[in-house]
Amino acid sequence: MSDESRGSQLLPVLAQLVRFLRQLEGPDNPSSIALSVLRRLSDEGPARVTDLARLTRASQPGMTQLVGRMERSGLVQRVPDPNDGRGVLVGATRSGRDLLARTYAHYAATLDGMFARLEPADSEAIIRALPALGRLAAAGEKGDTASGS
Repeated sequence: MSDESRGSQLLPVLAQLVRFLRQLEGPDNPSSIALSVLRRLSDEGPARVTDLARLTRASQPGMTQLVGRMERSGLVQRVPDPNDGRGVLVGATRSGRDLLARTYAHYAATLDGMFARLEPADSEAIIRALPALGRLAAAGEKGDTASGS
């Protein structure tokens, strides 16, 4: 058994997978941040640019520029905030949701090909670990990241 912490063992593997996915050429080659924005808008509905910036850990000006580019590409649209007449929300368009679905299907097909090259025991071990990895990711999304030993 390794003396390394669980986090230090998991981190290089996750980093390698993230690098792989970011380099993977998919339909229309959306950036990882654009995919993240589309995923949030598709899952949670329209949001303010300031909230998108905070949730994706992007700067406000950077998110404003990204939303502008995505709007010009027809991936998102600005809509009035029903709770604040002065506010504007950003929502995913049908085109944006379609791009997200095509890109994720491309990623899934690529990962399926990688699974096919693994030993069955390794493939099964990864699949069995997915519920726990999902809970780990959910804890991170909730900001439940207090370190402790």
